[in-house]
Amino acid sequence: MLRFPLRRRRPPRFISFVVICTCAAGLAVQSAAALWPFPPKRFSGNALIGAGSMGIADGERVLAFGDFNGDQFLDVMTLASDQQTLSVYLWNHDDFSFHRSASFHHPRPVYNVVPGDFTHDGTLDVLVMGRDASSSQLSLSLYASKAGGGINMDPIPVPASTLSQPIPLDIDGDMKIDLLGVQPGDPPVLKIWQNVWNSSTGSGPLYTLIDPPLHGGRQCRIANPHSNAVVDLDGDCLADIFLVCDAPSGQKSFQIWVNNKDAGFSLAQSGTLPQGTQSVAFADMDRDGTIDLLITTCSSVSPSTGLGSGCALNIAYNKQIPLCAPSSTAFIFGGGSGNSTDVQKACRRPDNLCSADRAFKFEFSGSSYVSHPFESLLPWNTGTSTLTPSPLIFDMTFTPPLPVLPRLGDVNLDGFPDLLLITGAAQDRTRKVRLLLSEPCGGASVAGCRASGARRGWREVRKGVEALESVGDARGAAFLDMDEDGTLDIMVQRTGDQGQGNVLFVQNNFYYDAFFMKATVLNGACNAGLCTPENHSLPQYHPFGVSYSGASYKYTILDTSGRRAAAQVPQLPQTAYQALHPPYAFFGLGRTNNYIENLFAGSTQHTTPHFLSLEMVIPNSQLVINPAAPGAGAWRKELYLRPGQWIPWVGVTVVGAMIGLAGVVLVLHLNEKREDELERRRASHHINFDAL
Repeated sequence: MLRFPLRRRRPPRFISFVVICTCAAGLAVQSAAALWPFPPKRFSGNALIGAGSMGIADGERVLAFGDFNGDQFLDVMTLASDQQTLSVYLWNHDDFSFHRSASFHHPRPVYNVVPGDFTHDGTLDVLVMGRDASSSQLSLSLYASKAGGGINMDPIPVPASTLSQPIPLDIDGDMKIDLLGVQPGDPPVLKIWQNVWNSSTGSGPLYTLIDPPLHGGRQCRIANPHSNAVVDLDGDCLADIFLVCDAPSGQKSFQIWVNNKDAGFSLAQSGTLPQGTQSVAFADMDRDGTIDLLITTCSSVSPSTGLGSGCALNIAYNKQIPLCAPSSTAFIFGGGSGNSTDVQKACRRPDNLCSADRAFKFEFSGSSYVSHPFESLLPWNTGTSTLTPSPLIFDMTFTPPLPVLPRLGDVNLDGFPDLLLITGAAQDRTRKVRLLLSEPCGGASVAGCRASGARRGWREVRKGVEALESVGDARGAAFLDMDEDGTLDIMVQRTGDQGQGNVLFVQNNFYYDAFFMKATVLNGACNAGLCTPENHSLPQYHPFGVSYSGASYKYTILDTSGRRAAAQVPQLPQTAYQALHPPYAFFGLGRTNNYIENLFAGSTQHTTPHFLSLEMVIPNSQLVINPAAPGAGAWRKELYLRPGQWIPWVGVTVVGAMIGLAGVVLVLHLNEKREDELERRRASHHINFDAL
């Protein structure tokens, strides 16, 4: 083999010049990048972008969301594969990931976890629901938080319930978390776990069992599983009770008990739910200022796969007195007076939305009830074959099987809730995540508009969702706002069959020309805004993590064309069966060039009024409201503006505009000064002939 000797050749001068120029340009770019005030974007691209497990360990399932350390960032609680080891993961803003903070072992298999301030001290406690395999009861244990941080490993005992999981609510208006559930017995009895905790001494029983103040109707037998909720249904910004019952016929029924404050709850409506009802979710589906029902029905559910067949999404619209039209010259409902031919029926004034309509009603037939079969919403094409899509009704990987609800959240910030579904097919083990946007009827890709009485349709997002399409082992999903940046992101729970972990977080990086609002009503602990622990050597802390079930929001806003719209959003309406609702209300405002015209935040206090009215609230912000105890002064309100990426650009634009205007003023000033000097010189050379 011939070998040629290697020779070092001196590069031509032009090459050296290019290298020198390239190095100089690189140094200049690095220097400019060092001086550039805007940090690089973490996610680029107009799409849903997979962010991985974000620090959540493999084999763990996310059970609940909550702000466990009060830093106004969303944390999570997980359950290990042994179904007994619980862990708290705190969000780290600097690292953009979750860090495990604490873990503990519960003595029984865990069914559900409900974070909340049960001891009313401004910190987030954890109510754990578990069960022994041989028991027909659900054991309840409260792990109270410590003022200095952490969780007390010595749980507070709570009276047991049946396997129908109890729900938290405020039954007597004291802003403390009570429970509504079924006491074991023969027969089982509907009871209230009334919160009697003495927060000043930190001792004594947590709950005592009392009869529920439900008057005017027969109490139902709570279904298991159920979709019970604490949500305002009559429009007065005061949370009511929605119960799902087992009817003697085998078909599920419902009861709605409206809140009359000190007079208790009265039965407003009861009836039979549609045939094959599996779950009920709550949201303002048509943006009319009332909470509607989203009901999932199936003709049957496979006991082996958890998939439903013959399924449909059904919307029962809340029939209430509407918002007054702008052309109305008199208001009959909600504090108005007089009559006018312009008003065809009673209506709510925009500045008085929290007025009860005791004649509200849900109907399951006619124009106020719309049924969307899954086949019309989700055609699923896989290669050359077409599989019939079916929703995942039960997650069979959990013991007992866990209900899987359709998730509602405003992804594109247009003010209308969108859908997140888990679907599969009996012929395939693949479980996909589907994102459907609520859109007005008219487009070719909008499905569901042919249904009788349809007010809006659904369009599946197909572009920019590769992160969701890559998931084939989904078993659940939920909406959340990672890093509190004002976008509604997605968390996907996975079986791990694809070998990519059990949790996937998906960053919503779509650009939408719209605004949002995030609001939290706290539980009234620490009226001064800062909580002082019993041990005065510990620092004071903010009670930011203690939102509770039952708060309600109503608002009106003007769009870019001047049309007024009203909407209602609940806070933590459901917590049973790992509902995975965030502890705040996140709602889109749509496109607007104005402030939020009127915003009402309702609590469950038995005071007059029980809500707070705000005007001209800044969009793209977070509102934290802490109701004061009766006679303790005014409610505390705090507004936090989101430091968006556009704020530095606004600063640069303002500074540039000021410099430009200063330049214009300087040029005009110099011109004016020069003209004044010329005029003075001409005047000095002027000869007064009259004087001669």
